[in-house]
Amino acid sequence: MKISYDGKRFFNNSSGLGNYSRDLVRIVATYFPENDYVLINENQTEKGKEIVALPQVSFVETSKGSWSRQLKMGKDAQLINADIFHGLSGELPLIWKESPIKKIVTIHDLIFMRFPQYYSFFDRKIHFWKFKKAVEQADLIIAISDQTKRDIIQYLKVPEEKIRVIYQGCHHAFKENQSEEFLTSTKEKYNLPKRFILNVGTIEERKNLLNIVKAINGTKIPLVVIGKKTKYFNKVKKYLVKNKLENQVQFLENVSIEELAAIYKLADLFVYPSLFEGFGIPVIEALFSETPVITSNVSCLPEAGGPDAAYIDPTNFEDIKAKISFLWNNESERKRRARKGVQFVQKFKDESIAKEMMNAYQSLLKN
Repeated sequence: MKISYDGKRFFNNSSGLGNYSRDLVRIVATYFPENDYVLINENQTEKGKEIVALPQVSFVETSKGSWSRQLKMGKDAQLINADIFHGLSGELPLIWKESPIKKIVTIHDLIFMRFPQYYSFFDRKIHFWKFKKAVEQADLIIAISDQTKRDIIQYLKVPEEKIRVIYQGCHHAFKENQSEEFLTSTKEKYNLPKRFILNVGTIEERKNLLNIVKAINGTKIPLVVIGKKTKYFNKVKKYLVKNKLENQVQFLENVSIEELAAIYKLADLFVYPSLFEGFGIPVIEALFSETPVITSNVSCLPEAGGPDAAYIDPTNFEDIKAKISFLWNNESERKRRARKGVQFVQKFKDESIAKEMMNAYQSLLKN
């Protein structure tokens, strides 16, 4: 079987859709090396170089010309006799030859429909048009959570039988046991507190960092935040200054994936009060890191967090404060939830996801 992929996010995105693309190709190529996996893009970059180096993974340059991804990538996949084309980020090429090829698209979320206020009118229209065209063309749609599946049915009017839920995993660094030396050196490098709570993700309104900051106001609990700053950061900063909390909250950027995995392990708690997610990869990362999780009781987050995460109303900072205080002061309960969380998160291991994705590929070719 020859499976081709839209390689744009694989080669060009450092997080989010890029991580999903690289992890997916890596795990199916690792667990099912009998197939050929071909990444198609305008060019290669350093990102994912170690995956393309696998003997069963190769790169094909898209035919030259404007709009090549939309107009030529699909035909390029057919020219190399691929059995399947998989669009990894909600899009499929618009033009195809008559020769047979099965088309799959992964839809991560429809946040632009649920929270239109975070997007311009133009962006909403473009996103909707791309997603609608993709699901119409696709022989199979992969949703990364039951929440996303429900949204695809509701907003894109897709029949349920055309959708299969296959969860995301996370980078293998979070599943490895870093040495004590590395943990210590990471702690020293970033001058981390002896004990702290952690938040990871883009600092934007939907991720709701301000309510964590409000929750720790009046406590002495240190907070470490790792994520790219947006305009919303200014709102958070204003609150920190007004309430003299600047020394209680530490912001980190440009942290390597190995260091990030170490910081998860060093944290007492991971707090993620997002208002909405397609899946919530940081929750999975924390669970693999044996760090207890406090997260929102909305969207897909209970799917990712499992029965032993602590759930909060993300709009109620007093609820967040109560859960943080309870777990911060209760070591035995933290350990219990961490232990149970590791058991639950095994369903997101590479091998399980690879098998589910390969079953999807194989079943599609049988039809």
